[in-house]
Amino acid sequence: MKITRRTALRGLGTAMALPFLEAMMPSRAFGATTSSTATKAMIGPRRTAWIYVPNGIVMQNWTPAEVGSSYELTPILQPLASFKEKMLVITGLECEKANPNGDGGGDHARAMSAYLTGCQPRKTGGANIKVGMSVDQAIVERVGHLTKFPSLELGIEEGKQVGSCDSGYACSYSHNVSWRNENTPVIKDCNPQSVFDRLFGNGDPRESAEAKAKREARRKSVLDFVLEDARQLQGQMGMGDKRKVDEYLASIREIEIRLSKTVMEPPAPPPEGAVRPAEGKPREYPDHARLMCDMLVLAFQGDLTRVATLPFASEGSDQTYPWVEAPVPHHGTSHHMNDPAKLALLTKINTFHIQNFAYLLAKLDSIQEGNGSILDNSMISYGSGNSDGNRHNHDNLPLILLGKGGGTVATGRHLKLETKAPVNNLWLSMMDRMEAHHDKLGDATGSLKIS
Repeated sequence: MKITRRTALRGLGTAMALPFLEAMMPSRAFGATTSSTATKAMIGPRRTAWIYVPNGIVMQNWTPAEVGSSYELTPILQPLASFKEKMLVITGLECEKANPNGDGGGDHARAMSAYLTGCQPRKTGGANIKVGMSVDQAIVERVGHLTKFPSLELGIEEGKQVGSCDSGYACSYSHNVSWRNENTPVIKDCNPQSVFDRLFGNGDPRESAEAKAKREARRKSVLDFVLEDARQLQGQMGMGDKRKVDEYLASIREIEIRLSKTVMEPPAPPPEGAVRPAEGKPREYPDHARLMCDMLVLAFQGDLTRVATLPFASEGSDQTYPWVEAPVPHHGTSHHMNDPAKLALLTKINTFHIQNFAYLLAKLDSIQEGNGSILDNSMISYGSGNSDGNRHNHDNLPLILLGKGGGTVATGRHLKLETKAPVNNLWLSMMDRMEAHHDKLGDATGSLKIS
């Protein structure tokens, strides 16, 4: 049976996309042909995501000493040992537009807003914000129409969207990494239940909310509304596709159960006219971070989007990390003044973030798709617009790229640039591999060679 990528399982208030199946590939992909169309179909769609961490990194515990394929993993990168062959460590990229350039203080606001845009944010604490379109939204212009959601903006720390937060810079700069255009940030969704409902809703917010209330009243799963549709479709599938659909539905149910058992903060007052009360967010950061990673995986697995951003915290964040024996404010500790005790605490925080990143990668790598995994077909960037948080410098950024981009990225090495280059050069290269070519993005000077 031939199944299109648009096929979905439907039920009351629910539209559940399917994972990438053999039945979705062109029939010639199974024959002797080696056409580019068949090869591309067997690889699966390419996807890209940006994971952002604030306040810089302890660079001496991040940067490998060796270059090329023989490099040794540093203490902070050690949790990624099992992904070393699928990782590209890049040293020498800079975010020059995060520098003051005559605007004085405000490095945190500039770091986050310039990271994906390559543009200098206008220094203002008012509504007249201005920076530039970010790389994720530039990709959306070309490929956003191919999926239910053109892009997915996720987060863990909401932060303020009005007022001034950093030395005269509007809060929008410090709390948003994605920008639809030079004046409009794309606000991240930090509520995993909200994201889950969006991913599997039918597009009608009121109907979806009513359906959710009925499911909760009857103690039903979202899967209960689509099981009949799933059974009918699976009856016409091969054994491999049946297994993939079963695994997909099981992962959705597992996350539903975790959401129901997670301790939530008290919900905020519901907006006027809301159908039902607002949901609270997970109380504990580790639960919250992993649930947001799970949402990103589900979105990629169902091809609901191919573009995503997920900051693990906002710039200037003072989140504490008692779970890894670092019960100290992150931002305050990042001004370490080379104090060994503070550097040790920061290394624990940096490593904890990488551990959460490794959790995301393991999930993506476990899902087979065509000839490889979702991770093999993806480009997942992890980094920060700050290098050393103590000095607020924005050169030699801590940056790694995971995944092979469908075989278009040469991984398993440490690439150290001989001369500084804008980080946007890397973004241009990723855009090309997403078939979303742009001649220019922010301060880019040309594509970075990563193949």
